Amino acid sequence: MMFLHGFPEAAWVWDPLLVHFSKPENGGYRCVAPHLRGYERSSAPEDVKAYRAKHLVQDIVALIDVASGEAPLAALVAHDWGGAVAWSLANQHPERLRQLVIVNSPHPGPFLKALQSHPAQQAASAYMNFLVQPDAAAQLAANDYERLLDFLDGHDSELPSLTQPQAAHAPEPARWLTPEVKERYRQVWRHGLQGGLNYYRASPLRPATAQDPGASVVQIPPEALHIGVPTLVLWAQDDVALLPCLTEGLALHVPDLKLVPIAKASHWVVHEKPGRVIREITGFLTPPGQ
Repeated sequence: MMFLHGFPEAAWVWDPLLVHFSKPENGGYRCVAPHLRGYERSSAPEDVKAYRAKHLVQDIVALIDVASGEAPLAALVAHDWGGAVAWSLANQHPERLRQLVIVNSPHPGPFLKALQSHPAQQAASAYMNFLVQPDAAAQLAANDYERLLDFLDGHDSELPSLTQPQAAHAPEPARWLTPEVKERYRQVWRHGLQGGLNYYRASPLRPATAQDPGASVVQIPPEALHIGVPTLVLWAQDDVALLPCLTEGLALHVPDLKLVPIAKASHWVVHEKPGRVIREITGFLTPPGQ
């Protein structure tokens, strides 16, 4: 099994799942979780074009070659930007994985549609236009990463689209964000933030502005949207950046789909409800050898 993290995280966020699924009684999988390109001590090219989807997918295909050889992954599990990479990989290389698990990461089809025509999602994604600014890394790193920690805690007053109660329930306080966890994040961020921010800069999938057409001029061919492997999508319903509307129409692109809404959980559901995430994945996985 392979696990792909998102922004602004790192491989360690998957530790509880790695421990669980590696145990013999839980399948005994070999579990691998890399730092994606640009994060922690992974290579971090300065050129924004190096963060386009084709390069990110190539990274993971090469890692699958090393970790799994000619055998497909039992499952590729991914969240946030890791999910964006996983959607593309599953479309382009379906033979490299048996099953796909996505946690709060929009499929490009519904995401593009929402960015072009859904006002609530356009507003919820407005923070992306901040993250592509040249000084975003410096602003996020100020005061020992105070603003990034507020981002995780859902309390960044300067990113109103991330704090307005757009979801069905107000998010619970981030009890998982303990002082120890905050320090683990800081240790990752001290290696640099620009690599992770370059994912946003390299992608046109963001709300249009007067200066940037963003997603308004993007077209994706249907063949680039098809997912031909069994797919589980877990969607925390209180994600204020990625609204539940992003799961609408998924079955048009993912014929073998299991969609599981998770109530009273935010974008950080892997931290908030790890047991629930593990149970849902366990129930979905095809047992080894079958």
